Amino acid sequence: MTEIPVYSFTGFLDSGKTKFIQETLEDPRFNAGERTLLLVFEEGEEEYDFSTYPNKNVYLEVLDQQTVTAKDLQALQKKYKAQRVVAELNGMQQVGDLYMRFPENWVVAQEVMFADSTTIMTYNANMRNLVMDKLVGAQMVVFNRLTPGADVMPFHKLARAASRRIDILYDYTDGTTSFDDIEDPLPFDINAPVIQVKDEDYALWYRDVSEEPQKYDGKTVCFKAQVAMLRRDKNGMFAPGRFVMTCCVEDIQFCGIPCRYAEASTLVSRGWVMVTAKISAEKHPLYKGEVGPILTAIEVVKNVQPAEPDVATF
Repeated sequence: MTEIPVYSFTGFLDSGKTKFIQETLEDPRFNAGERTLLLVFEEGEEEYDFSTYPNKNVYLEVLDQQTVTAKDLQALQKKYKAQRVVAELNGMQQVGDLYMRFPENWVVAQEVMFADSTTIMTYNANMRNLVMDKLVGAQMVVFNRLTPGADVMPFHKLARAASRRIDILYDYTDGTTSFDDIEDPLPFDINAPVIQVKDEDYALWYRDVSEEPQKYDGKTVCFKAQVAMLRRDKNGMFAPGRFVMTCCVEDIQFCGIPCRYAEASTLVSRGWVMVTAKISAEKHPLYKGEVGPILTAIEVVKNVQPAEPDVATF
């Protein structure tokens, strides 16, 4: 079955999604005649002007993001013989919920978030879970309607709280743009003989080692964690980790890393331990075929005091 690339554009109402998609479809480098299914899950004030497109093989469908099904989407793709999909998502809905209903051969090729700099902090204060939902999966975020000379640090921090790898673009009202080049030093030394991860830095370390496992390959780390037992690797392996909250109580989840340890069977589930281990970048079923961090224990100290706070945050 042929894969259908999907270009997703997220953000809240009037954040600039429609304008950007319009300009993209006007560009002959992007719109070179491919049959494009344009899905709109949120109608704003701006409308699409098909008369300006260099090629007319663009087919618009307005859908309800909450109720659309994989069958509906597959039928539209077949109806228009679409070779790709451009989707303008509803900012008030969870991105992942829609992706779960994509047909099996639809693959998200790119996800870009648009954020109005005059309103995004208000959204973040009142609906942080929805803001983080969009930032976490995006390859790039565009903060637009910025006044030249404005302080961009609050926007930088907002994006980096979700991802250390997301590209950040600032779009100013005078027509200029600039990419974010602010350095974010990690709160631990990855070049130390033993990387010491403080309790308050676990979430940052976990995200960094998960995003760039090769950077840590061969290094040694020491951190405090809770014990989680692995169903598939009951003998000689466990997963030390912490409960991590990205934005709110509803999104708390356990974030652990598989660890080889000959005496794993002697550990108590949910008990606190201090782990010193060697890191390697390997494939594991938990990573679904991708390379991720794997620990090999050097020392596991049992019955240590719980981390403070017990739930890690960014």
